[in-house]
Amino acid sequence: MDLAAQQDGYFTTGYHDLLRDKVRIFAEAEVRPLIAEMESSRSVHHGLSRLIAEQGWIGVTIGSRYGGMGLGHLAKTIIIEELARVSGAMGAMVQASQLGVAKILHFGNERQKSRWLPEIAAGRCLPTIAVTEPESGGHVLGMASTARRDGDDYILNGRKVFVGNSHVGDLHGVVMRTGPGSKGLSAFLVEAGTSGLSLGEHEATMGLHGFSFGELVFEDVRVPAENLLGSEGDGLPVAYSSSVLYGRPNLTAVSLGIHRALVEETIQFTQEHRRYGKPLGELPTVKQKLGQLQSQLMTARLLAYHAAHLLDEGLPCDTELMNAKLVNVESSLDSARTAMEVHAAYGLSADRGVERYVRDAHHIYAPAGTSDVQRLRLAEVALGSSSKEQWSLILSEQLRDSADGLRTPAGPPAPEPVSSVRLPST
Repeated sequence: MDLAAQQDGYFTTGYHDLLRDKVRIFAEAEVRPLIAEMESSRSVHHGLSRLIAEQGWIGVTIGSRYGGMGLGHLAKTIIIEELARVSGAMGAMVQASQLGVAKILHFGNERQKSRWLPEIAAGRCLPTIAVTEPESGGHVLGMASTARRDGDDYILNGRKVFVGNSHVGDLHGVVMRTGPGSKGLSAFLVEAGTSGLSLGEHEATMGLHGFSFGELVFEDVRVPAENLLGSEGDGLPVAYSSSVLYGRPNLTAVSLGIHRALVEETIQFTQEHRRYGKPLGELPTVKQKLGQLQSQLMTARLLAYHAAHLLDEGLPCDTELMNAKLVNVESSLDSARTAMEVHAAYGLSADRGVERYVRDAHHIYAPAGTSDVQRLRLAEVALGSSSKEQWSLILSEQLRDSADGLRTPAGPPAPEPVSSVRLPST
């Protein structure tokens, strides 16, 4: 029996189950046939990114008021997980876009929400968030890119790197320095194609082929002051809250999907290959490894679903989000090694999915805080020395609103059945 069917019941509803089925059918029919092409070309697959957006899944946490699904963070986890199970790249594409939703939901004014959220929900706009810089890395306060007020505009200069969906994004949420110190960061909405904004050349990486996470270059980019998110000085809260409440659970879901693929591929391999007259999976040493894989996946999945469920309930869960990301990333990497041990020389072939899953799994380690960062934060919690704000508590009302479709008397509409779709050109 599928692990999804075994473990979901406590957290999910029938709507979640229908959504999972729809995403899984889509992923197998529309995404899997393109994996070989994405692996060989190592380029950004614009057409597939758009096709996925057109399914409305980027708007899963956008409420019905703005045309979204309003199914919340657990549904978001399921969408990303099912896509990542087939293609880590497309799981990453969706997680990066949904990360871009957070800044508007949590800090946008009514004009900004009305302008952009319906476009995102309809799949006509792919948002991003751009914070990291070449010299400062994950040290947000070390950023040097600037935004200078000039009349009714701001003028932006600097570089942002590792921007998820850099080359397919339509609306970039950019954090820039407007003054000194922690109160000197501000966030802006910058449309792709704005004069002075350019893209660095796409560079293929170890894994996640088909996904873009590249560089944005700002050279005297003029942005209307009305595109400021929140107030001047809100850049740090925008960056941190988006990373905690969307970045960590989103990346947890990508890791979980890849982890599932590793386990499923390995089980299938041990059933198909025979040694000493019996399936490989019947050998005691291999059976031990399969049990380890199963245990780690079940634990990782429960932590991911529990944390997402708490988000939907608007309960304080920053610590659970940290732990879910830590355990999912570390266990997926550990399972990747175990899977390679079981496959032995077969696992080294690019013809087998396990080699791709291993490469993809390593990409989820650093974003939204490495495992070392998560452990440090968890240690502070254990020692009672943490002074970090609980973003899940501060923004609990908005988080509950993200699942408003589950709380209406009639509930959300059932997902439409998957139909035959023509894939746009790349």
